[in-house]
Amino acid sequence: MAGSQIERVFSVLESLTGEPQGLPMQTLAEQLDIPKSATHRLLAELIRLGYVRQNPENLRYHLSTKLVAMGFRYLSGSGADIVQPVLDRLARETGELVRLGVIEGERQTWIAKSQGARSGLRYDPDMGRDAPLFYTASGHAWLACMSDAEALSLVERQGIERPKDLGPNAPRSNIELLERLRLAREQGYAWVEESSAVGTSAIAAVVRHPGDGRVIGVLSIAGPSARMPGARLHELAPLLLKFAEELSAASLASELFV
Repeated sequence: MAGSQIERVFSVLESLTGEPQGLPMQTLAEQLDIPKSATHRLLAELIRLGYVRQNPENLRYHLSTKLVAMGFRYLSGSGADIVQPVLDRLARETGELVRLGVIEGERQTWIAKSQGARSGLRYDPDMGRDAPLFYTASGHAWLACMSDAEALSLVERQGIERPKDLGPNAPRSNIELLERLRLAREQGYAWVEESSAVGTSAIAAVVRHPGDGRVIGVLSIAGPSARMPGARLHELAPLLLKFAEELSAASLASELFV
């Protein structure tokens, strides 16, 4: 059971974030192990404050747009206007999805993207979620900057979520993961083919602070494997690294990078 009242509030908001179709109160109470009466009070207060709304037809609870608006206001004043043009140019040059993840503590969160594909197959996951470390190129790029022990420890703390559509080439053990990290260290970037999902490929490189060299973000290019087989992934590597360096230089003018 979530402990303090504020923990319960954020647990409700986080649960609703992953359910765009909304959730019944009973389901929320069961998922969070919170008494139904307490769940009802929390939801009523969140509705009063404008963060949650209830569908009058099916009585499901949804997030309102208030949190989304807050996020956009934050991004508009935090230097996203400096970062976004860089992502847009890389997306135009590659014709694929470009994503930026920022590092905060033990989390890498995708916070910005640009879609370069204008027609045909498009790979475009939702922003705002943490990059899974075990089977994504973004995760591997960051982990490769650590020692093997540090990388495995962080993966264990995050937990290995295994979606139903996980690709056939996802690492099946820590030994396989460490081999991917070894290759990433040798090349200076990480890449995956049909790892995070069937039919998708990605390549990623870290963005470092220009002063102390610490990893502050991860830049990636992702798309359908039909357009991004292994050979093309490696062809894109020099361009990816060039743009990662550009983001590194721009990071001093943006508060997106902590």
